[in-house]
Amino acid sequence: MTNKFLVSLTNGKNDTDRATVAFVVANAAVASGKEVVVFLNIDGAYLSEKGYADDIHEPGFAPLKGLMDQFVEAGGIIWVCSPCHKKRELNEDNLVDGATIVGGAKVVEFLSEGAASITY
Repeated sequence: MTNKFLVSLTNGKNDTDRATVAFVVANAAVASGKEVVVFLNIDGAYLSEKGYADDIHEPGFAPLKGLMDQFVEAGGIIWVCSPCHKKRELNEDNLVDGATIVGGAKVVEFLSEGAASITY
């Protein structure tokens, strides 16, 4: 059994509930000792921009920015889909802490190592 877990996040402000729950699950996984990657793709790529998540707060959950910070502080990894980032004309110099822009091959490699995966 692998110790790797990938959360694919395709939503940002278009569905703040999914964006929030993705980081709740990612935090639970990293807290259980897993090597966890959150892959921000499609509209989830917007979450890679500093300031974007600052005002997202779903009732019943901690604010999204806090969840993202907690995830990175606990050792979680944030990957941002390169083509998704470019398509949305986001600024590479304005990435949130812990985020790295990657191509699809990086995700395929991680998954091929036996990582479990969930998508929001």
